[in-house]
Amino acid sequence: MIHQKQVVEALMKPEAYEEDPGNIEMVQTHISFVFLTRNFVYKVKKPVNFGFLDFTTLEKRRFFCEKELNLNRRLCEDMYLEVVPINKASTIKIKGEGETVEYAVKMKRMPQERIMSKLLEENKVDDKLVDRMAEIIVEFHSKAETNSKISEFGSLASIETNWKENFEQTEEFVGKTISVEEFRLIRSKVGDFMEKNTALFKKRMSESRVRECHGDIHSGNIFVTDEIYIFDAIEFNERFRYSDVAADIAFLAMDLDFKKRTDLSHFFVRKYVEYSGDQELTKLLPFYKCYRACVRGKVTSFKLNDANISNGEKSAAIKEARSYFKLASTYAKMFN
Repeated sequence: MIHQKQVVEALMKPEAYEEDPGNIEMVQTHISFVFLTRNFVYKVKKPVNFGFLDFTTLEKRRFFCEKELNLNRRLCEDMYLEVVPINKASTIKIKGEGETVEYAVKMKRMPQERIMSKLLEENKVDDKLVDRMAEIIVEFHSKAETNSKISEFGSLASIETNWKENFEQTEEFVGKTISVEEFRLIRSKVGDFMEKNTALFKKRMSESRVRECHGDIHSGNIFVTDEIYIFDAIEFNERFRYSDVAADIAFLAMDLDFKKRTDLSHFFVRKYVEYSGDQELTKLLPFYKCYRACVRGKVTSFKLNDANISNGEKSAAIKEARSYFKLASTYAKMFN
């Protein structure tokens, strides 16, 4: 069996591509290798199993590549192009000869300078842009699928499962990226909130507020060109995609808070509520913002266990994860 490292090395060479790739850059996340060429982006899933996702076999990676393509076409139809096989004969090549050894999602390359996280750093995000985003997301949510199966993911049992998993996976980082006090405070406040708001969670389910959402709306997943592209929807786990629309909104709102733009965060929520008529969403916002900040803190902490990541990057990850957990504890103190 071929080692994925050989595929990664091959994709750094021009001859692996159908077209002239120009300069090839590789960026990695905790679950993917992303290859940036002149006009396209190729995303290869790492053969990892984090419990909440399992990409350990080639067949699973192919399945989730297809899933990623279809889900992301909902908001980025002309950005997500196709799933391509990576083959090995005498050499490793995309759509080449021989056995298929890997799969990649092929996307149109967007100008990196137009990613929202960078625009925020450059102070180029204004109310008008955030207003457009709120409108797009309201429309997306209104069309997003919902049924009795999806609604169950808004139940207290399902939400408790997500939090339980989150706490279990964060435990090993207590004392490293989250303090004992923060960990205990968040766990206690979350338990109390769920106990007090059972009726509210049931009401959200009965009002069809639980839908097939995006699951990962933050400024690092939004390109702003003539159009707004909200990409990288979660394909690997239904539990993270089937959620209350409030959880989708909470992610971008938390992200804007994290980037010290609480003005834009409040404006975004206000506009979403105005366009959707979902007044009750604000009651759940601190709860779901806390969840989102904890997830970001946990996922950033995972980098500490990744052999592919340098010590310098690990130091930066510790600092970033601590900031997320600190923000999460701030939200926890706001719960009613």
